[in-house]
Amino acid sequence: MSDLDSVFSLEGPLAASIPGYRTRVQQLEMAKAIEEAIKLGRQLVAEAGTGTGKTFAYLVPALLSGGKVIVSTGTKTLQDQLFNRDLPAVRDALKVPVTVAMLKGRANYVCHFHLDRAMNEGRFISREDANYVHKIRAFADNSSTGDKSELTDVPENATIWPAVTSTRDNCMGQECAFYKECFVMEARKRALAADVVVVNHHLFFADVMLRDEGVAELLPSANTVIFDEAHQLPEVAGLFFGEDVSTSQLMELARDAHAEYITTAKDCTALPEATAALEKAVRDFRLVFSFEGSRMPVQKAQALKNFESAYATMQEKLNVLAQVLESQAERDPAIENCWQRGLALQQKLQAWQKADNANLVRWVEVFSQSVQLHATPLSVAEGFGKQLNAQPRAWIFTSATLAVKSDFSHYLGQMGLQEATTGYWNSPFDYGQQALLYVPNGMPEPNSPGYSAAVAAAALPVIRASRGRAFVLSTSLRAMREIHALLKDAFSSEGMEYPLLMQGESARTELLDRFRALGNAVLVGSQSFWEGVDVRGEALSAVIIDKLPFAPPDDPVLAARIDKMNAEGRNAFMEYQLPYSVITLKQGAGRLIRDEADRGVLMICDPRLIAKHYGRRIWQSLPPFKRTRDIAEVEAFFEQAADDALAEAGKA
Repeated sequence: MSDLDSVFSLEGPLAASIPGYRTRVQQLEMAKAIEEAIKLGRQLVAEAGTGTGKTFAYLVPALLSGGKVIVSTGTKTLQDQLFNRDLPAVRDALKVPVTVAMLKGRANYVCHFHLDRAMNEGRFISREDANYVHKIRAFADNSSTGDKSELTDVPENATIWPAVTSTRDNCMGQECAFYKECFVMEARKRALAADVVVVNHHLFFADVMLRDEGVAELLPSANTVIFDEAHQLPEVAGLFFGEDVSTSQLMELARDAHAEYITTAKDCTALPEATAALEKAVRDFRLVFSFEGSRMPVQKAQALKNFESAYATMQEKLNVLAQVLESQAERDPAIENCWQRGLALQQKLQAWQKADNANLVRWVEVFSQSVQLHATPLSVAEGFGKQLNAQPRAWIFTSATLAVKSDFSHYLGQMGLQEATTGYWNSPFDYGQQALLYVPNGMPEPNSPGYSAAVAAAALPVIRASRGRAFVLSTSLRAMREIHALLKDAFSSEGMEYPLLMQGESARTELLDRFRALGNAVLVGSQSFWEGVDVRGEALSAVIIDKLPFAPPDDPVLAARIDKMNAEGRNAFMEYQLPYSVITLKQGAGRLIRDEADRGVLMICDPRLIAKHYGRRIWQSLPPFKRTRDIAEVEAFFEQAADDALAEAGKA
């Protein structure tokens, strides 16, 4: 028996110290594969179905390896969970003397310099911010970490946070008067000294590319890098292997430069004139675009009325501000910092305008207050491949959704993982008994005008049978709003008194807490609820998906990738679009069954799952649900589940 056999056995340390621990063959096999990859310094891509316990499967061999380990997670929420709950539990169970640290991006830590300046200026967007800043001051004076997630009295989305945290652009570095007290520097020191460091994907790639947040210092000494929720990596890596610039960076520069006028350079009257002119030019550029939420290729943006002139004016006003800042730079390090930022932004705006790299797609994304100018790589494989081969170490990529019918070629190609070995472990759950996949008859084509109405109508009998307790997941915000409105009307006219919630009504965590507490709610959501959501028990008994989640065909990067693949004689639909849809659908379907006692129905409304030749490939990539097209079977399934629950209650 190997060490891992004994660790994961019912007589082992995990079972002895972790309540509710169960042995799973898949978990042990996965842990052994990871142990071997760490020992040999290999790349391993591992898919493990829901319920495998993949977190313990990688933490145990990682903690026992004796080397330095970086664990990167998909979100800050998972990062906090890993650091505060899972890592301590495994470390205590194994009784290994490893030190652990967590490192987040600098925007997560209170900045003494910017907090001090915000309080001195006293200019706040709202009364709430003026109140919050005193709470943040008290927190900063007493906190050992400065991590804003620990200050629950101030909402994470409060508008005060950008004024009291630093960015890569406006950090003063060693010139800062508060350098010795800096929370970011302290977090980096702890990370450098620790055996296991928990980061998130955005931080990892931001640092790898920008050499900014501390991971670059960690990487050389790391023996193992583990990516959890690794299905997110291609998109995240694309953000950082490209060349982007946002109008919000220009606005922040203007704001910071104006603050320096107030505090340091009051006699320089040209400075407030230059900052006001830049702010106006940025706002005028935003007005070139009629609505938020749009994404368009550069050619479409350039064809808009006033685009070229507004872009040129924005550059001109930035140049003027940079010249004024240069004339004042010797007065104070903060003004010099603003000047250097101005020069860097000038170069970024010029580079984006003239970008001629065949691997970069230039496109524009419009938000309510800002415009993001992207130059995104068609492929991150080459750029990431350089990181993989920089020096010998183990790289572990794991998720519940990486493969299409146990085929990893799509993911391996995206990430440049030609040398990787792969491992595939099915969920230990009994999907044939626990769940039902229902595809309704008679649905119209997904692009037809009345499709959302057909989805809502088909969902009603399922919601009635499940007594609420459902997620309705849509592939777009527009469809989400339509379906929500249709269900609201139907609930009213048919006397269905289930609470109806919708994404965006409040923060995601608050909505989920309400959903769990209500016990019979219906939550209509879009992208935010397709992954990273864990609702166990009867509160979630049905997941209803409106369409197969193909990426929107008007997405500029997708369109360019499709054109390139087709020009090379490849089948972009089968090689790229279909795998993307399968992996995303698996994430949505994964919300349904979260433990051995869960039971529920997955309803996919899209008729292409049955009618199209590729539909079989999609449903065969899902867990082995029992399948039906008959609503009577769905109703019988829920009746049986209710009877079983009553019988269990009777035994108790």
